[in-house]
Amino acid sequence: MVEKAENGSPNFRMPDGEASRSEGADTVANMVADTPADTLAAGGRSFLRMRLWMSAILLLALAVTGVGLVFSWVSTERDRAVRGWQDKLAIVAESRAAAVGDWLQSQREVVASLGRDDVLRLYVSDISALAPDRVADDVPVQAQFLENLLVVTAARTGFNAAAVGPDVRANVARVGRAGLALLDPNLEIIVATPDLPPLTPALRAFVAGQAAADGPAMFGPFPSPADGTASLLFTAPIPGVQDDRQIGLVVGIRPVAMPLFGLLKQPGTTEETAETLLLTAEGAGVRYLSPLADGTAAMTRTRALNTPALAAAFAIQNTGGFGLYHDYRDVPVLIASRPVPGVDWVLAYKVDREEALGGADRRLTRLALILLLAIGLAALGIVAAWRHGASRRAESAATRYRDMADRFEQQAKFIRKLTDTQPNAIFIVDRNDRLTFANARLAQTIGAHDTDELVGKTLTGVFGPAAARRYARYVRDAFDEECNLLSVDRVEGSERTGQAGEDRVLQNQFVHLPATDHVGAGILIVEQDISAAISERERNERLLQQLAETLLAVVDRRDSFAAHQSARVAQVAAAIADEMGLDAVLVDTVDKAASVMNIGKILVPRALLMKNGKLTDDEIERIRHALAAGVDLLEGVEFEGPVVETLRQTRAHVDGNGEPAGLAGDEILVTARIVAVANAFVGMVSPRAHRPGLTFDAAVQNLLDGAGTQFDLRVVAALINRLDNHGGRSNWSNFSVPPPGIRGVVG
Repeated sequence: MVEKAENGSPNFRMPDGEASRSEGADTVANMVADTPADTLAAGGRSFLRMRLWMSAILLLALAVTGVGLVFSWVSTERDRAVRGWQDKLAIVAESRAAAVGDWLQSQREVVASLGRDDVLRLYVSDISALAPDRVADDVPVQAQFLENLLVVTAARTGFNAAAVGPDVRANVARVGRAGLALLDPNLEIIVATPDLPPLTPALRAFVAGQAAADGPAMFGPFPSPADGTASLLFTAPIPGVQDDRQIGLVVGIRPVAMPLFGLLKQPGTTEETAETLLLTAEGAGVRYLSPLADGTAAMTRTRALNTPALAAAFAIQNTGGFGLYHDYRDVPVLIASRPVPGVDWVLAYKVDREEALGGADRRLTRLALILLLAIGLAALGIVAAWRHGASRRAESAATRYRDMADRFEQQAKFIRKLTDTQPNAIFIVDRNDRLTFANARLAQTIGAHDTDELVGKTLTGVFGPAAARRYARYVRDAFDEECNLLSVDRVEGSERTGQAGEDRVLQNQFVHLPATDHVGAGILIVEQDISAAISERERNERLLQQLAETLLAVVDRRDSFAAHQSARVAQVAAAIADEMGLDAVLVDTVDKAASVMNIGKILVPRALLMKNGKLTDDEIERIRHALAAGVDLLEGVEFEGPVVETLRQTRAHVDGNGEPAGLAGDEILVTARIVAVANAFVGMVSPRAHRPGLTFDAAVQNLLDGAGTQFDLRVVAALINRLDNHGGRSNWSNFSVPPPGIRGVVG
């Protein structure tokens, strides 16, 4: 383990050569006393002139260096500001692209689920089987059922919209804007919602191309025949009942202004010029699919891809990139782009450069002018001070050098005494891996006679090859990054003594000591043996884990159907936390919280836990009270993460309607949101005394239905990703197997 710490630690080495400078000053004083007055005066004037020229050159060099550093600092700060906006824009673009992709997938799933509906497939098959010149008596009933199904689905999923035109009893046609329809293999409409828009030649050509497709498809956006607004068309095949032969198509058309374009607005955005664009390449140009901030309607503006410095062209040609370009208004903007999953669209998020960086530019310019003025004033002050004090510096130089040498010597003695009384080994290493300082504790640890024996030796010569490599790695990093590091390493007991012994845990602080006028840079190392503390912590963790496993074993024996429930919830919750990239402490928190969440079942009668049939409201409330009491039992246990608070919030809903009341959204601990999803998933796919387990797909659909109200959509998405892409389905396939000794479940 390595951590960076703040820089700034004392340099424990006394500057080299101070004693020699003190002696040299005494020699110069003696020589001056024996020199004739004229010779001394001439020599003094010559010496002062030489010092004046050297000081002038040095002052000029310092001024030039200072100016260069100011401009370098301004450039660095401006680059840092740009990188900050790059991260911010990338996060928003990633979020909005994912939201748009999820919405498009949900619309595909609407028509796809209709195509998979067993009753719909049966009725379409029956209607298609009739001869063209004969109508069976039950066909109107079947057709009416299918039409009702489409109307209800359209109302529930948004595939409905008011038709355009006057709603009067007159010979005036009203044109629909949305609807669902079932087509036979000849692309003739079997049934449709009342306001289904007409299929234009372009739409009919696309639908004809999907006649043999084996999955859902999407066309658009395209101008609605009713009012010209942006719309999308979705299709999905209807497989036959007896085989997978396609017997028809489900077609859905809907406007996308509110549901789709509404997703482009990032919640919490405060930038006035921020704008999200949906783009697509169209031949040698780029088309703006979404409405623009200047009032341009969706799909009505295009620009050539080779337009110089065009932000939209950059977004199309460098998906996932970031840069400074000009938008459709010819205004400089910062822009980041991301691909929209499942389609050939690109989502771009931009903000005007003036709003993003204008304030920083003006602030940096003012600071640069202030610093340059300060450098100029400092230079003038130095010149004035030099002219005023030149005559006095020569006579006081020797005295100052002697005083300085005395101070350094006293400081070195004090620091030596201070470090020798410390219980930890302390030493300093230079860039050549040689020790320049060591305290008595280090000499005692490695068996050296005194510290002078260690100074000047390499790390390998002092500690041996294995330990030297361990130190050298951190020393190089501290030098390269000019920062402080903290490492915790478990080392073999024989690393220094060469004899077998217990392993030890060593904590080392690597403090970067900047170079001074007289001493080069170094790394101060303070080593502390924390083996006892680590052993005690590991022992406490083992005891806590054993206690939890014992209590859960009691719960498993009392509820055969819930055996392994806690372990499975912990397994799924830890997988979700890992999928979301949480740190190790939070992953451990969800694992422990899920492991002990059912501990309150020890307070529930076994007959109630094993009851066949549906539980009454009183019985459900009784179990809930017992689970809450179980959480109270854990109140005094010291966990590394917020385990108890996680358990208290697992029943909270993201819309604020759960418990504790009013707790909603990101106010709920992410660990609690994860455990809630994992517990619901495992509970649904696991068989119980009163029901069989659901399939993984059915459980996921239930979670998606509750996303945004009961569950966090991001957590549900992470679970789906683990199931579909990282082996979750195979790893958890045993969840649906009834517990040993249980023949089945009551249906």
